[in-house]
This record gives sequence, structure tokens and C-alpha cells, in this order.
Amino acid sequence: MSEESRNFIEQEIDKDLKEGVYDHVVTRFPPEPNGFLHIGHAKSILLNYGLAKEYNGKFNMRFDDTNPTKEKSEFMDAIIEDVKWLGADYEDRLYHASDYFDEMYENAIKLIKKGKAYVSELTADEMREYRGTLTEPGKNDPNRDRSIEENLRLFEEMKSGKVEDGAMTLRAKIDMASPNINMRDPIIYRVAHMTHARTGDKWCIYPMYDFAHPIEDAVEGITHSICTLEFEDHRPLYDWVKIECGYENPPRQIEFAKLYLKNVVTGKRYIKKLVEDKIVDGWDDPRLVSIAALRRRGFTPESIQKFVELCGVSKANSTADYAMLEYCIREDLKPKAKRMLAILDPVKLIIDNYPEGQIEELDIENNKEAPELGSRKIPFGRELYVEREDFMEEPPKKYFRLFPGNEVRLMNAYFVTCTGCVKDENGVVTEIHCTYDPETRGGDSADGRKVKGTIHWVSATECIDAEVRLYENIIDEEKGVYNEDGSLNLNPNSITVIKNAKLEPELAKSEAYEKFQFVRNGYFCVDYKDSTPGKPVFNRIVSLKSSFVLPKA
Repeated sequence: MSEESRNFIEQEIDKDLKEGVYDHVVTRFPPEPNGFLHIGHAKSILLNYGLAKEYNGKFNMRFDDTNPTKEKSEFMDAIIEDVKWLGADYEDRLYHASDYFDEMYENAIKLIKKGKAYVSELTADEMREYRGTLTEPGKNDPNRDRSIEENLRLFEEMKSGKVEDGAMTLRAKIDMASPNINMRDPIIYRVAHMTHARTGDKWCIYPMYDFAHPIEDAVEGITHSICTLEFEDHRPLYDWVKIECGYENPPRQIEFAKLYLKNVVTGKRYIKKLVEDKIVDGWDDPRLVSIAALRRRGFTPESIQKFVELCGVSKANSTADYAMLEYCIREDLKPKAKRMLAILDPVKLIIDNYPEGQIEELDIENNKEAPELGSRKIPFGRELYVEREDFMEEPPKKYFRLFPGNEVRLMNAYFVTCTGCVKDENGVVTEIHCTYDPETRGGDSADGRKVKGTIHWVSATECIDAEVRLYENIIDEEKGVYNEDGSLNLNPNSITVIKNAKLEPELAKSEAYEKFQFVRNGYFCVDYKDSTPGKPVFNRIVSLKSSFVLPKA
């Protein structure tokens, strides 16, 4: 691979290995278990795992469980499932920040003894006031010059539970005049009388992320700490912690641009509100772009891997179109999915000259583009269902489907000629009538005559009824993501539930997460949550039409 074709992170790792900074590569994915992962996290997971695999290194999965106020075991379980589903194999290398709480505490004591940390009694509001601005330096904390002995005594009081939440913090002593606000004596420990999911009530002080993270990386032997651009300004603090704590051959932080998708909701606060207000039926609602939601809707790991690959790795923030993600799942499913017959807006078609009570079986290929998927038998009889849009009593020009006097092909079956229709008292068509040509079995004419229209169908007596869900973006794309008050611009038509779809009988046997193409209607997936044996519920993954054009290389 040429130097030009390697992304900037690979070039930096190549340089480190060549210069002997490291002789191996270890990466990690360190999520905070306070919500479900989304499509942006998928990029980080696949990037970190991919780098470890490329360099024959190791990949760690680590929960950053330093904030017990927001963390739940439900989120941990979901994150583990997401990471494994995406194909990022961390083997037995599952860690938690809480594994290192003792070492973090010892490092805090070390900093106090070096005169590099002190106990502060400023309130949160006072802390903001003393911090300064981007153009004005901060002011020293009144307690900045406490003695080492006093700081050790007060920090012990914080640890032993004698200090109320918010009354004291431990701050790093760096530089209140630094142009980088993150270096203006940041808080490294706070008091929080909370029960931790893994350490129980052992601790009532907890480390801040910027202090904990470099220690976690160093303890685990991470060589390259790959993170998103918002941590670029935190890198000097990351480096300060690992140096002042005395770690040899410490990890190196490298930042890359986040993955943004147009007109989607990824913020945990907004999704949490959608869940609590029951606008969606959970963090895995198929209208969301959490990894769990994409999996439930029917996206595949391969499609997301391809999407991340197309987005690339760079230092420049950019936004991808959701249509590119849809392109990736279409391309992945095109050679994999069986093409099944399903009628979403059914109207009955009666073949008047077909023998009553007779059911025959016709052969149909499962996927013409993938002969290895074989074929199946489908039942055919006198009464069928077709899509309502496939009949018009008075059609416009170039309408080649059913209308009185027109002949069409029933897919893989026979030629039929429409003779008329029956309507109810409101003028709604309830039946379409036609005759068939028995010599056209299989969909071809012995005399060579051609028809311009081919429509799909299911047997009215042998089909199954099923619920089918059609999705649009949960955001009203024309109005943008947010209203002026900061609330979400929700699309009232984000879900359409069809209760009486008619499907070919083989689909009754389909199982959770199984994926199919419904001829002319798109790709669909069996919903794992609401389907029951013999009564599948289908989520439309994506339509068949694409507005995305793959850029030329």
C-alpha cells in the first residue's frame, strides 16, 4: 500500500514503529455505559479494532465506569452486544475503569506529595468564575498553596466519607494562565456518595475522565489512544497526567473526525426523552440510528463496515448523507436476500376461467442474481391478491399494468387479461376480474406475443396475514433537526403500520432478524421484539430505489 493511500493515523503508527517508539500496537474502545451506542460509535469501534488487526496487535474493550450517577448494567449489556455484532473481537480483553480505582487513588496521592495537586473548596459557580475565559487568564484558587500535609489530610477526609458531595474537589496544579482552559488546574477527583455497580460503597470519591483515561490506557499498555477531535484540546492534559504519574513508554493520543449523519438524532439526552415520552418504543426503535436500532431494523455488520469505510478517516469534520448508509445495505443484501412475494395494499384479483378450488405450485427463483440460493414452490389459484396501485380503471398513457382490456404477466405464472372490476358503495375497488391463458404457464407465451407489464401477487387462500412497518426519518427533514426552543422537529409520518399485508406462506416460518427482499417494495427484516412464532412482524430496512451515487475513486 502506498504512503498516499494510507490514512494519517496509519502513517503515524508506521512512523512510531519504524522509530522504535513502540514495537507492537494495542488499541481500545472505551465507552461510558450511560446510553446505547450509535452509528458514530461504530466508526470508532471499527477503526480501533481494524488498526489492531492490521498491525497484528491487541484490541481492548473497556467500560469507562467512573460516573455511577448515570451508568446502568442495561447499557453495558447492550454495548457488549453491539461491539460483538459489529465483529470487533476483543477476545478475553474486557476491562473496566473501576478495575484501576486503587491505582488512580495512589496516583492522586503521588501528585499531592509532588506538590502537583491540592484540595479546593470552591463551589461549582466559583470554579467557573475563577477559571477565566478564552481571552482572560484564570485566577488562582485561594487554597492553591495549601501545604502537602493539609492536602493529604483533606483528601483522606474526602475518601473516608466525611465531606459532603460538592464541598471539596481535588485539583491538579498546572497553570491558571494557560491559553488552554483544560490546563487551568482541572478537577481530577470529586466527592459522590453513590453506590457503584462494581465497587459498591468502597468509594465515595471518583476520578474525573481526563485524569482516569490516560491512567487506564497506561495500565493496559495501550500504545495508540485513538479518539475523536473534541479531545484534541485535552491532549496536553492527557500527556501531563501520564508524565507526572511516571508511566514508562506511555500511550500516545491521536484524534480523528467524528462521523456525522444528516438529519438524525444521536444525542443521548434527546433519545432518552423520546424513550421516556413513548414517542419511540425503546433505544432500539428502528427509526433511530443507535447500533441496536439499526440491527433491529435489519442493517448488517457488513453494511455498516462498508459505510464506515466509505466515510474514511480524516482530521476534517464532515457530514454523511443517510442515503449512503442505505446504499451500503442495498449493496450488501442484493446478492444475499431471497426475493419474496408480498402485497402491502391488497385488492383481490379473480381469474374467472381458472378452475375453482384448484391450487397448483409454480417454481420461482429465490434470487436471479444468486443462483446458489436455489428456488422454491409458490401456490397459485383462482383468487389472488395484487397491489391496489397495479390496477386503474382509466389509466394514463404508458401505464402498463391492469386496466380493462389490457393483458399483463403475473410474475412466474400466467398472462391474464383484465375484464373489469367490482366496487363498493363508496366507489372503492374490491375485486378485479380477469381471464388467463393456460398456455402461458411460467410467464411466457408459446406464440411469442409480448406484454409490457409484469405484476407480483400472492394466493388469496394460501397467503398469510402479517404486520409490516414502513419507516421514514423520525426528523422532519424539510424543517431541520431542531425547533427554535431546542426541541426536536419530529416527523408525524415516521412510521406507517400495515396490519393486513398478504405474504406468501413460506414467510410464516421466518425467524427474528431474517432478511428478505419483498418484490418491488424493498428490503425487510423480521422484528425480533414483536414477532411471535408463525406471526412475523416485518420492518422495512430500505426501499429499492436509491438517490445515492457512489463517488468515483
